Amino acid sequence: MPSNAGTTRLVIVESPAKAKTISGYLGPGYVVEASFGHVRDLPRNAADVPAKYKGEPWARLGVDVDNGFQALYVVSADRKQQISKLIKLAKEVDEIFLATDEDREGEAIAWHLVETLKPKVPVKRMVFHEITKPAIQAAVANPREIDRDLVDAQEARRILDRLYGYEVSPVLWKKVMPKLSAGRVQSVATRIVVERERQRMAFRTAEYWDILATLAVAKPGEGPRTFNATLVALNGDRIATGKDFEPTTGRVRPGAGVVHLDEGGARGLAARLADQPFTVTRVEEKPYRRRPYAPFITSTLQQEAARKMRFSSQQTMRTAQRLYENGYITYMRTDSVNLSETAIAAARRQIVELYGERSVPPEPRRYTGKVKNAQEAHEAIRPAGDNFRTPGEVAKELSAEEFKLYELIWRRTISSQMTDAVGSSVSVRIRAVSSAKEEADFGATGKTITDPGFLRAYVESSDDENAEAEDAERRLPTLVKDQPLTADELAAQGHHTQPPARYTEASLVKALEELGIGRPSTYASIMQTIQDRGYVVKRGQAMIPSFLAFAVIGLMERHYPRLIDYDFTASMENELDEIAGGDHAAVDFLTSFYFGSTNGAGDQAIAHAGGLKKLVTENLSEIDARSVNSIPLFTDDEGREVVVRVGRYGPYLQRALPDEQQAQAQAASGEGEEGGSQGDRAPIPEGLAPDELTPEKVHELFLGGGGERKLGDDPSTGEPILLKSGRYGPYVASGERKSSLLRSQSPDSLTLDQALQLLRLPRLVGVAPDGAEVVANNGRYGPYVKRGDEFRSLDSEDKMFTVTLDEALALLAAPKTRQRRAAAPPLREMGNDPLTEKPLVIKDGRFGPYVTDGEFNASLRRGQTPEELTLEQASEMLAEKRAKGPAPKKKAAPAKKTAAKKTTTAAKKTTAAKKTTAAKKAPAKKAAPKKATSTPKE
Repeated sequence: MPSNAGTTRLVIVESPAKAKTISGYLGPGYVVEASFGHVRDLPRNAADVPAKYKGEPWARLGVDVDNGFQALYVVSADRKQQISKLIKLAKEVDEIFLATDEDREGEAIAWHLVETLKPKVPVKRMVFHEITKPAIQAAVANPREIDRDLVDAQEARRILDRLYGYEVSPVLWKKVMPKLSAGRVQSVATRIVVERERQRMAFRTAEYWDILATLAVAKPGEGPRTFNATLVALNGDRIATGKDFEPTTGRVRPGAGVVHLDEGGARGLAARLADQPFTVTRVEEKPYRRRPYAPFITSTLQQEAARKMRFSSQQTMRTAQRLYENGYITYMRTDSVNLSETAIAAARRQIVELYGERSVPPEPRRYTGKVKNAQEAHEAIRPAGDNFRTPGEVAKELSAEEFKLYELIWRRTISSQMTDAVGSSVSVRIRAVSSAKEEADFGATGKTITDPGFLRAYVESSDDENAEAEDAERRLPTLVKDQPLTADELAAQGHHTQPPARYTEASLVKALEELGIGRPSTYASIMQTIQDRGYVVKRGQAMIPSFLAFAVIGLMERHYPRLIDYDFTASMENELDEIAGGDHAAVDFLTSFYFGSTNGAGDQAIAHAGGLKKLVTENLSEIDARSVNSIPLFTDDEGREVVVRVGRYGPYLQRALPDEQQAQAQAASGEGEEGGSQGDRAPIPEGLAPDELTPEKVHELFLGGGGERKLGDDPSTGEPILLKSGRYGPYVASGERKSSLLRSQSPDSLTLDQALQLLRLPRLVGVAPDGAEVVANNGRYGPYVKRGDEFRSLDSEDKMFTVTLDEALALLAAPKTRQRRAAAPPLREMGNDPLTEKPLVIKDGRFGPYVTDGEFNASLRRGQTPEELTLEQASEMLAEKRAKGPAPKKKAAPAKKTAAKKTTTAAKKTTAAKKTTAAKKAPAKKAAPKKATSTPKE
């Protein structure tokens, strides 16, 4: 679209990629430049606060809470150069167009740009939901003003998150651990994951049995000759299934009225039914119809990308961002399922071309979203343009990751405008009477799809990997009532009830969405934040809470329950939506939340408690740190309570001693309940999930898998030799002597003789002819021999105990060689990366195992093992590394100046002696109190 003659316009977008694409659609007279995202924000730490505000009591928050919650915004250091460039460009143009994203965050960025650049020329806001030439030209032709209601809502959200994070996080520092953080949404998301793990820890499995019959028709017509049916009732009473058992006891629910078969009962019944006739007692046939799924919104895209391609939420949004900025899809942060008339027409045309006219319904389909306060004016995520490009047309232009996501979006969009899948479903009941006159009823279901409709283009996946796909058919023979059948086989089947599944990123996003917590732009960052903070770790796709998360959520539940209440958090989202709609004032909402004044805005429960500030300051003394950091597990067979303590160096198990021993231990230590030995302790191995701390596992950890164990007594001193587990692994101790186990040794099989050998390290091999001692020892890089400052490696750990003086001297006399060690074989070969097709292997490195494709390396995360790491996880980890680019090269250190003269040893001693004398004469200075260095995180 050509500019007016002689008029120059500056178009500001967020990213360089977006700028490059848009500049290609605008004619001469337009300068397109990127802001590189947010240009201003609240100060991150004290160093960011301008000097003139440092003395203000509110400077710590970056928000003047006593003056209408005025925010102090600063330009981040990494944006100053770009801002200077934009200010210069703004002085050289006639108009400015702010083309940031069409959501609240984008609106706020546009406002911050105006506040920062302070332009003297007209400023207009241009919005679009796809980066195509027609869309960009239409946006330039139809600009609008900045929506201050949207800006106020985003600003209120930012200030709210700052107040929450900066007031609650210090409580966690004092009572749990330094450098922790709390957040309005991240804390609630963590609570959801913790509650699911608690359910798994309380779960008690139950065993139940049924019978699977392989039945055959005498004269097969249509369909197969045989089919499977499952025992569903005995003498009119339903056979128990998994849903009939209480999850916390493993017992049948009271009043369930079911028959609970055990293994003996199922096998006995199967034997009594053998050779008995089976008869069809009921056949019910119903039409089957399945409507297509709505087009993608942000949350459903993240869920399906996780299910089908194992993408993390961050990976999905990062890839979608690239597709959007390069003009392949519409805006990817949306909660609307709407499609424009143009998009509907494009989809219907493409369906006719690819699948025929019969696949298009007479009327276009329109969808209604289920998300609370969805912004229905926006569009769903779909291929960009008025004519969709098929995956085959863009395959060569996209990376493997981008292609997979584009194809997913294209298929979902196309399928949403196709006909229903139709067919028929059949339910059959069959009865047999056992030799003991028991009436056994079996059931079978079948499904036949006569017209797949939208299923030709798209089938949605399920969070349950064992669930049957919707396009799967189960064909049964043509059956009629009273038809005789014979049993080819009767097999007793055992089942166990399963604990509730852990959340995945996809199912956690779904849970947050259903609760009305968070918004499309925040889901991916929430998933990343709770992992970065150490509250959640991923094992495969499962999200497992740490014991640190248990302590933090326990504190919040006991002392600040409203702050992590699901309804409260959702209501705050609703109030922010009302501010965006111009129905509420942001200042009233923030005042009610922070100070507790009630004026119709904000949460009444928080307001009645005096507001957030009073809540976190007045209750602080009531919080018992020891209680907060103790997670009860169970009481063992000897009546001892077993708890997990969250300590400074990680979680550990503690088992209370009997009362008499406890009192003696405290008397001996001179300490009360807050100090001294509180019983046996055992570290918890890294990567062990909370629900895996069963009584059996705890017993193992205390006795042999990490707790203290006596191996015997040292015959030379009489002191006990103990096997212990410390921060750096297992070790043996006797009196003041300690020694770590060798790599080849296991705590489970360590003998007293081996422990005695370890405690004699370093071993004196002998004395060299020059009088120097020669010793053998184990070090960071393995076993070695040493004389003075000379070291030589030994080729095996056993050599430390057997090497002779002559052998050691010969090794030490040989010239030191810097031979390359032969490359160790990989720990595991994983196959080809699904994104790059490069072979992936796991290797053992200096800092632990890592996965590599030969170009990029990614260390395994906490809790991941080489055996359990999946190919999809490895691919995702390397994709994140590739996205960050190669690590910056270190600058060469400046050449050292040649010292004029080395200080002699004697001179050093003289200087040291003078310093010591001076120190004795000088009065002792009091140590300055340490300053807190941690900054709260929202």
